[in-house]
Amino acid sequence: MKIGIMLRAIDEQGGVGVYTKNITQELLGRDRKNQYVLFYRTAANLGRFAAYDNAVERVIRAPNKALWDQVAVPYACWREHVRVVFHPKFTVPLLAPCKAVMVLHGAGWLMPETSKFWNSLDLRYVRAMMPVYCRRASAVLAVSHITTATFNEVLKIPPGKSRTVYFAPARHFRRVCDPTTLERVRARYALPERFILTLSGPGRGQRKNIGGVLKAFQLQHGRTGHRLVVGGKDCEQFKAEYAIPNDGYGADILFPGWIDQEDLPAVYSLADLYLYPSFSEAFPIPLTEAMACGTPIITSDRNGLREIAGDAALFVDADDPQSIADAIVRALTDPGLRETLVTSGLARSERFTWERCAGETLDILETLGAA
Repeated sequence: MKIGIMLRAIDEQGGVGVYTKNITQELLGRDRKNQYVLFYRTAANLGRFAAYDNAVERVIRAPNKALWDQVAVPYACWREHVRVVFHPKFTVPLLAPCKAVMVLHGAGWLMPETSKFWNSLDLRYVRAMMPVYCRRASAVLAVSHITTATFNEVLKIPPGKSRTVYFAPARHFRRVCDPTTLERVRARYALPERFILTLSGPGRGQRKNIGGVLKAFQLQHGRTGHRLVVGGKDCEQFKAEYAIPNDGYGADILFPGWIDQEDLPAVYSLADLYLYPSFSEAFPIPLTEAMACGTPIITSDRNGLREIAGDAALFVDADDPQSIADAIVRALTDPGLRETLVTSGLARSERFTWERCAGETLDILETLGAA
């Protein structure tokens, strides 16, 4: 049968873009029975999956995302005789002449304690349209149990329609031990000898609790000799946004900018600690990346962060910078704790694999297509 994949999110930076790229590649590499039709918004992506003989690539034109989803894609599905269409994001083409599957990357819009991190226009759109999408979808995949449970409770999704399918870091995320590679990456991003790593970017700083990270670093500054590296596109804007001084603790905060995916495993491996006390995450992919690279983790004791990290992290109260600061000192000065976090992280990382994610996703797509 023919399976369509909507790939308008394939160029996005962040978790959704990572998921879209990897699930497409894994499905094409794993499934030799079915044919895939890959729908792009721009011609720049043509040829991305040309090596797979079980896929054809189509550019679908539309002036905006809504028309692409709801007009262009349904027509393309009809023209290509698609049996089931899969969108790695949270919409479905309502008029598509086939079964449709979407992926929920979080439920923050529906939770009062986290909805404040989204703008009012986005909230109104999601709260109005998400019930419609969930009714139209033949199956709804969610990236964590807390996401599945929240949607089931708030939107009353029928039993069996939604299912948790964990995804994973890209295959190249593993501990890097080669000295030449490590020194090349250290030089490229001007990384110090000893540092704490966190990742974020403008527009996400509030949800990622960058204010708490900076305050905690200030509170423990000078106790371990480590500097703080804040990576992410345009992350240097945090310096002005949070009034970070040029001297004192501020002199030990570095902003290397965007870190290429190919270099991230080495950056994790160089870091002595990954600090991620976020307020709201459904499937925090940086935690799975850090675990796979053997980097000790400090994260928040809430929502998807607790679910994904399990016993492989030191948990803190995201609202309490002093507890974060104390945890930083513990993680950097207690060798026994560090060894436990590294060992537990490496073991837990084996639960999050693309083989499992693609296998479970393909089972759902084939079941729906055959129905």
